[in-house]
Amino acid sequence: MELKDCDTRLDEIAPAGYYVALRVGYSFPEAELNRLNADWVEIYTQEGLVVQDPSMRWVYGNVGWIRWDEMTLPDPMNVGAMARRMGLHYGATISFNSADDIGRRSHAVLFRSDRDFTDKELDEVFELVRSLHLDASRRSLTPAELEAIRFRADGLLIKQIAAELDISESGVKARLASASRKLGAKNAIEMLTIATSRRLI
Repeated sequence: MELKDCDTRLDEIAPAGYYVALRVGYSFPEAELNRLNADWVEIYTQEGLVVQDPSMRWVYGNVGWIRWDEMTLPDPMNVGAMARRMGLHYGATISFNSADDIGRRSHAVLFRSDRDFTDKELDEVFELVRSLHLDASRRSLTPAELEAIRFRADGLLIKQIAAELDISESGVKARLASASRKLGAKNAIEMLTIATSRRLI
């Protein structure tokens, strides 16, 4: 399953907006899905709220889910109140990481304007984030595949890559085909686009 295939269900659970980030490393996710209100994103960005947001601090210290009205971390910039003024009355945050994948974390922020999230809804989104995180982890590219993709991105032909790596052309094709499958790409152009967007190359 790909993150882009989850938007219909997430639209139902969080009709006021949501943001999902998969396998965030140093600071960037390998994949993300942003359906947040553009005005909220602008305020959040202009005010630099990511470093003050208690839900983001919660993400890096927990695995599971929490409703915003249950959060006890300090909120010096009143991020919760700012969200409510934007019509985002009910928020929830989800976080997942695995001991086998140190340094990578996936998270989601969800909003509704009509009611709070049910336990069942939050359990469902947590399971979705967990599954996507683990699936992406299993599909991580090998160093050899990344090397072949980088050469391809630099414009080298298959035979040139083979010469650079001192392997056969069929070996290069096998590495690129395996990388395409792992990334869910339909062709070489899409593979390069996905690898670039996930900052793999």
